Order: sequence, then C-alpha cells, then structure tokens
Amino acid sequence: MAESRPILDFDALAPRQIAERVTSLGITKARLPFTSLAMLGILAGAFIGLGAMLSVIVMSDASLGFAARRILGGAVFSLGLFLVLVAGAELFTGNNLLAMAWAERKVTTLDVLYNWTVVGVSNFIGAVSVAWLVLLSGHTSLGGGAIAAAYLAIAAAKTSLDPLTAFFSGVMCNVLVCTAIWVAMAGRSVTDKLFAVVLPITAFVAAGFEHSIANMYLIPLGMMLQAQAGHAADFAGLARNLVPVIAGNIAGGSGLVALVYYVIYMRPRREDDAP
Repeated sequence: MAESRPILDFDALAPRQIAERVTSLGITKARLPFTSLAMLGILAGAFIGLGAMLSVIVMSDASLGFAARRILGGAVFSLGLFLVLVAGAELFTGNNLLAMAWAERKVTTLDVLYNWTVVGVSNFIGAVSVAWLVLLSGHTSLGGGAIAAAYLAIAAAKTSLDPLTAFFSGVMCNVLVCTAIWVAMAGRSVTDKLFAVVLPITAFVAAGFEHSIANMYLIPLGMMLQAQAGHAADFAGLARNLVPVIAGNIAGGSGLVALVYYVIYMRPRREDDAP
C-alpha cells in the first residue's frame, strides 16, 4: 500500500531545525578569517545599497499613491537581502543572530563583538562605495531630478530623527529582517528564499523603520548631493542616526529574535519542562 502524504507537504526545515542551523552557522561566521569576513561584509553593504537604490526609484514616483510607493518600494528593496542570502555575503543586521550561538556558549562575547565590528565597518565601506558610484553614474539626475530630491529628503528625515525614535524604529526593523532570514533558512531552494524575504522586508520599508546598513547608503548619498550643491555635508547627522539605529537593530535582532528562539528551542530543559 502506497504511503500516504499530507495534502500540504512543505519541503522546509522545522523551526527547531532552523534554530540548530542558525547556531551552527553562527559558529562558522565567528571563525571566518579577517580577509574573507571583510570582503563579504563589503559585498553585503553593496547589495543593500543596490536594493535601496531600486527602492528610491519607486519612492520618487509622485504618480503613485502613498501606500503604493511604500509597498512597492519595500518589495524591490528585498533585492538587497536576497542577494546577501543567495550570492553570499556578511550583513551586520543578519549577523545579530549570532546571539543564538553565543547563548549556546559556542562562541564568546569577544567573537561576537569582533564579527559585528568587522562586518559593520565593511558594510559601511560597501554601502558608501555604491553610493559614490551611483552618484558618478548620473543616476540621481533621472526623473527630472526627482530621484536626487528623494535622496535629499530621505537623508534630511533620517538625520533629524530623535534618538529614541531612531532606536525603536531600529528595533522593529531588525525584528523583521532577522525574521526574514530565519524563515529563509527553512527553505531549500533559491525560490524559497526569495518568497521568504519579500513580505518581511516589504513590511519594514513600508512602515518606515530604520535599517542601519541601508542608512549607510541613503544618508551618505544625500550628503554627496549636498556637497555637489555647495552645502556642507552633515556628518554629525549621520552619526546621530547610526548610533541609536545600530543599537536598536542589535536589540531587535539579537534580543527579540535570536534569544527568544533560543529560549523556545535551544535552552537546557529541566525534566519537568514541557517537551
């Protein structure tokens, strides 16, 4: 007699298997040599910059309604994380999931901080490099200057955020980003990963939450456009945004995703705990 199969047969990892995979991957990431880690970090910053570039094209289209611009802009921004996951790169916000391997005592606090520092700095280099190349390409002059105006408006809005708002916006952003990565790890194909990332990434962009690496592209490009126009670049504003947003991204990705799933699936259980 043929073996019966469920009507809905999802060929994906179970949540506990994802937790084990995230832990194992965290150990691997913590042991990457410096050159590989830095180069993969530069690639990730560049990929996120390309996703942000595509998103701004949509956001600058005044013919679309507010909600349509936000939703479609978020959907195309998914390109960045999709490239990180499939092409291979090291993204600071995604690497906040190293907290699971840290909680399992498979990597040390120093390992985690080293990884985050190298990857974060490398992401910045990659994102700013893409911003510079985009500026030199003449891309911002498209749409009768609408794209340049959009970058200037985005940079001004982000650098004027108060620190508390920036922090909690960073928290919400990385809850969605790390959840997208978590779900993508359940998939076994490129198509699985694409579908896994689109909705959570669309949600964070549409809601206007703050992603530190995307901001490393968006704000510097706005600053470059300001400098082109003869205005002083707002380096203090860049720092005012990135410091609380980075802290919020860590709290959201490490605290509200990695450590929550660690408690659910990986922590040592007492005999009287439910299975």
